[in-house]
Amino acid sequence: MREPHPPAQQSDAPRGRNSALEGTAVLAFDFGEQRIGAAVGDTVVGIAHPLTTISAADKKTRYAAIAGLIQEWRPALLVVGLPFHLDGTEHEMSRLARKFARELGGRFNLPVELVDERLTSDAADMSLAEAGVAGHKRKPVIDQVAALHILQAYLDERARQRHLMQAQQ
Repeated sequence: MREPHPPAQQSDAPRGRNSALEGTAVLAFDFGEQRIGAAVGDTVVGIAHPLTTISAADKKTRYAAIAGLIQEWRPALLVVGLPFHLDGTEHEMSRLARKFARELGGRFNLPVELVDERLTSDAADMSLAEAGVAGHKRKPVIDQVAALHILQAYLDERARQRHLMQAQQ
């Protein structure tokens, strides 16, 4: 599992045209103790889409739902948002998100990337407001839209690194 980087900084994602991730799905998760948002994206197209919100407090139900997503999308990589305080320091949810990422990698034998998720919930709320979704209708989907923002940041950084590598060649 690799350490996170802010979306505007370098990512440790595999890079280049021959990357094992080219043309494959990536699943991202916005971890929460009560809800986990999920999004999917493709490394060729470079666009993330919200999928679902898993609303379950017990691990068995959560991981069964995640197993279904993995079976359906067959991702080459999982991305988990890592929360920080605005000043970059970690807190209890950071520890829990890291634990969740380790469990995902262990259970599903897939690589897991951690991505800085600062302000993704705010960005998700703003996106939903701009789309005209009323405040009371946002709660059921905000986590999956936050996962979309986490994954889009990962995909954008990956594309930026690919372009930098091509420019250096």
